[in-house]
Amino acid sequence: MPNTFDVLFKTLADPTRRAIFERLCRDGEQTVAALTAQAGVSQPAVSKHLGVLKHAGLVLDRQSGRQTHYRSQPAALAPILEWTSQMAGFWESRFGDLEQLLKRMDN
Repeated sequence: MPNTFDVLFKTLADPTRRAIFERLCRDGEQTVAALTAQAGVSQPAVSKHLGVLKHAGLVLDRQSGRQTHYRSQPAALAPILEWTSQMAGFWESRFGDLEQLLKRMDN
């Protein structure tokens, strides 16, 4: 069974899903119709993408009459932010080691 980290990366790997998520983050809550108007794909495709985003915990939905409204859950990105921070620390350390080696080689 894939872990949350893998699900997040797989979900955001799709450019259409990433664009929908970014739009919800930037513009706030949107209906499926509003998202479809900007997505460049059909309403059923947008609905499928929203289902994947919801499964990954990146969006929440609420019903209002016949319309479904979606909003982003940026806090769900925490595992990716933590991993990115760890990788930044790792590479900063490696570059620091390389810099020290190059300085020793110059002497």
